[in-house]
Amino acid sequence: MEEKQMEMATLAGGCFWCTEAVFQRIEGVKKVTSGFTGGHIKNPPYREVVTGRTGHAESIEIKFDPEIVTFEELLYMFFATHDPTTLNRQQNDIGTHYRSAIFYHSEAQKETAENVVRKLEEEKTFKDPIVTEIAPAGEFYVAEQEHHDYYNQNRNQPYCRVIIDPKVQKLKHTFSKKVKAES
Repeated sequence: MEEKQMEMATLAGGCFWCTEAVFQRIEGVKKVTSGFTGGHIKNPPYREVVTGRTGHAESIEIKFDPEIVTFEELLYMFFATHDPTTLNRQQNDIGTHYRSAIFYHSEAQKETAENVVRKLEEEKTFKDPIVTEIAPAGEFYVAEQEHHDYYNQNRNQPYCRVIIDPKVQKLKHTFSKKVKAES
């Protein structure tokens, strides 16, 4: 039996607890890993990333089956579940490590990202301009274990209920045909 070819997407949409919770629920997504990318030091710990001095963004790596969910579909979900118009900020989370970014793994991904941004701008989907960074994927550093599967393990925490729950609900409402049945 031939193994399916998986693809990788790397996205930063503010806190990685939020983006991880959203993309774990998508049909065709095989794995979501929280970590850091886009910075200038090797293997940064969370406590350093959140100072903003390392240049990294809280990010997720998504391993997905493009026959079930395309990179373009993932990007529309990404833009629908965070605010791509605020520079270095998502709600109360402020700093360069909370920036909106797409770290592409191929020229095709870069082109798709640019086309999606252009289309959203033309349609005036957002009141303000999109400030999402589009940059080549660099080294991805996996976050410490306590940051993995955070939402699923801590649903009753105030941050999860106030910040993440609305994003998950919006995903389920807007992209219901792409959400896993058990979500």
